[in-house]
Parts: sequence; structure tokens; C-alpha cells
Amino acid sequence: METNLFQPLVAAVVSAAIATRSYRKKSLDLSGAIAGFAVMTIHIAVNYRFGAVLLIFFFTSSMFTKFGEDKKRKVDADFKEGGQRNWIQVLFNSGIATLLVLIAWKLVGSQDYCLNSKESGLITSLIGGIIGHYCCCNGDTWSSELGILSDEQPRLITTFKPVRRGTNGGVTKAGLLAAAAGGAVIGLTSRWVCGSVIDSVLGATLQYSGFCSVRNKVVGKPGPTVKKISVLAFWTTMQ
Repeated sequence: METNLFQPLVAAVVSAAIATRSYRKKSLDLSGAIAGFAVMTIHIAVNYRFGAVLLIFFFTSSMFTKFGEDKKRKVDADFKEGGQRNWIQVLFNSGIATLLVLIAWKLVGSQDYCLNSKESGLITSLIGGIIGHYCCCNGDTWSSELGILSDEQPRLITTFKPVRRGTNGGVTKAGLLAAAAGGAVIGLTSRWVCGSVIDSVLGATLQYSGFCSVRNKVVGKPGPTVKKISVLAFWTTMQ
């Protein structure tokens, strides 16, 4: 396997598994699963950091969407079992970020940059845009899905007048705190779950590393004079 094909292959396999499971769990309908597969593959294939941010948004949002379903069913006229999302909702939540990811890939490939990179203001802006996009989406979802469960009387954010639960623009203290927490989780993920760390984990589990006693070097393929250093057993048989 060529090195430059490894990351896209991992992206496609992981995305297919997640999209299939999400469809079976009714987190996504068929169109949403197909769109989700495409979006996830692009994010992970370009940069593991982008993939991590997207997956944290997707998994936490799906979890909180299903949380307290009995109560939500009573107050939400548009309630869907499992919070099933279609392709429109998938692209609404990730379309802009996906475009920014593709622009970043066009400019620097899969090279990982920090948010405060001094090498390129444009790349820093693109990374900031991607992280900011998912901060907003995650905060909005957490706020909506958890705020509606609060026993506190919602108030319209423009006038602060009391409104019924489920009213668009209605907020509670719990919902606002959830929004802040949702955005913070994305920020922390992008800061701590660095692409290089994820790459190291995948490299240690999916990419073969062995020591060749003849060449006295670490090599990427098994052989009669090579002692395995790391790779999952099942993956060795597939190579």
C-alpha cells in the first residue's frame, strides 16, 4: 500500500462504518448517510484534526438528540424518532466547513497546521473558520436538545418574554450553558486532539513497522529478516 493512499483509505473505511451504523440506529436516513459518508471521508482524508472535530460534533449531537426523547416527543411537533437527519441537514451542518477543508487541502495538502500558525494567515483563517463553524453547530445543537428538557420557563431571546417550550428563539439558562459547553468541547478537541497524535495512533495500529536485522533499520514491510514492532494482527494478514 502506498503511503499517500493510507489516510484516504482509513477515511473511507471509518466513514463507511459510521454512516452505516448511524443509518441502522436511525440517526441518519439513507440520503443523510450517503452525504455523511462523503463529508466524513473528505474531513478525515485531508486532516485527522478536521476529522476529529467533525466526529466529536456528530457523536455528541446524536447522543444528546436521543437524550430525553419521551419529554421531547410531548413538546416538539417536528420530533423524529432517533433525531433522524437527511442530506439537507447534513450539508447545512457541515457544508461550509467541508468547502473550507477542501480549500485547505488545495493549498497545503494534508499538512497539519496550528490555529496560530505564523507561516500563513490564510491557512490560520481557514482552520479558524472550520473550528468556528463546528463550535457554532455543536453549541446550537446542545442548546436545542438539552435546553428543551429544562423545567425553567423559556424566554424569547429578543424580548425576554416567557414563551412555550419548543418556540424558535426561546432560551433558558440551561440551554445557554449547554451552548457554551458544546462550543468549548469543539475548541478543546481541535486543541488537544492533534492530527499528529491521531496519526501516531493509526500508524501504531494499522501501518506495519518492523526492524530489519540485515539493513539495521526500521522498515514498513514484513520479511524473513524483519521482526515486527507494531501493527494489529488482523491487519498484517490483509497486507
